[in-house]
Amino acid sequence: MSYHFENVRLEKGMYGRGGKSFTKTLEELDPSERYRGTSLEGLDAFQRQLKRFDIRVKGADSDQVEKFFHTTESSVLFPEFVSRVVRQGVEEGGILPDITATVTKFDGMDYRSIASVPTEEEKELVQVEEGGAIPETSVRTQENLVKLRKRGRMLVASYEAIRFQRLDLFSVTLRQIGAYIGKMHLQDAIGVLMEGDGNGNPAEVVDAGGELSYDALLEFWSRFDPYTMNTLLVGGDTMLKLLKLKEFQNPLTGLNFQGTGTLSTPLGAKLLRTSAMPAGTIIGLDRNYALEQVTGSEVTVEYDKLIDRQLERAAITSISGFAKLFTDASKVMKLGAGA
Repeated sequence: MSYHFENVRLEKGMYGRGGKSFTKTLEELDPSERYRGTSLEGLDAFQRQLKRFDIRVKGADSDQVEKFFHTTESSVLFPEFVSRVVRQGVEEGGILPDITATVTKFDGMDYRSIASVPTEEEKELVQVEEGGAIPETSVRTQENLVKLRKRGRMLVASYEAIRFQRLDLFSVTLRQIGAYIGKMHLQDAIGVLMEGDGNGNPAEVVDAGGELSYDALLEFWSRFDPYTMNTLLVGGDTMLKLLKLKEFQNPLTGLNFQGTGTLSTPLGAKLLRTSAMPAGTIIGLDRNYALEQVTGSEVTVEYDKLIDRQLERAAITSISGFAKLFTDASKVMKLGAGA
C-alpha cells in the first residue's frame, strides 16, 4: 500500500516557513486526518516521516545518529528530532504547569498583559436589586511591558564524535539540555512571583516570626482570601523543616507520596520542591489566578547547522516570560534565622 507521506519532499525551507513550526508545515502537506482507520493512525506527520526512512529513535534497538544523514531529505528531520527531545526534557519533572494559570503564545519579545485590581468595595458581594446597577469589574492593560527572555544551551560536539552513538543514548544528553532550560524558565517565574513583572506588583511578604511552625502556616494561609492557597513552592532546606513538623508526619501523606509522587500538606496545598527557590523562603499561590506564562517560542535549534552536520556549536533556545495576573493570588513567607 502506498501512502501520501512517502511522496512529501523534505527541504530546509520547511523550517520557519511563514512563521510556522516544521511540524505544522509538515502536517499541512500530509494531514493526519488521512490516516484514520489505518495502521498509521495516532502518528503525527513527523513520526510518519521517521517511519518512511526507517529511523528508530527509541529503545535498545534504536538507530545510530548517522541514520538521519543517509539521504539529503532524511537529514532535514534531524533538527526536529533534537527539538522534540529537548522539549521532552523541559517538560519532564518540570513544575511550571503546576504554577501557571494560563499559557499565552506571543510572536515578539515585549508583551503587555492585562490586570484587574478590584477595590475593597468592588470585592464585596452586593445584592443587585431589580433595575439597579450591576457592580463592575475593570480590566485594563498593564502599564509596563513584560519582557520575554531567551534561555538556552549550546550543543558542542563534532559529527564524528556522535555519528555512531545510538539515538536513545544521545537523547539522554538532549533531555538534560531541556531540563536545564526548563529550570532557567522556572527561576524567571519565581522571580516574577516574588518581585513582580515590572508593574509595581511584588508579592506581599509575610514574616514567619523567627520560627517555622504550623501556626505560622495557618496565618499565611488565612491571608489568601478570596483566593485559595493551593500550592506551596519551597527549596530543599525548607522542605526538610516542613517535614519535621508533627502535622506533616501523617502516614496518609506518605502513602499519597508513594502512590502519586506528590506531597500534599494538611492545608490541602500541593507542596513543590525546587532548587530554584531561595533559601528560607516559601511562596504560596493560587495557581488558578497567580501567573501567566508568555511563550515566544518553545524550543528552536539552528537547523542549518544540524542539517549540514556542523554541530560544533549549535544553539538550542527557548523564549518565555511571565506576568502576574492577580497580585494577591501569591504571597511570600520569609523564615527567620532560627527557623
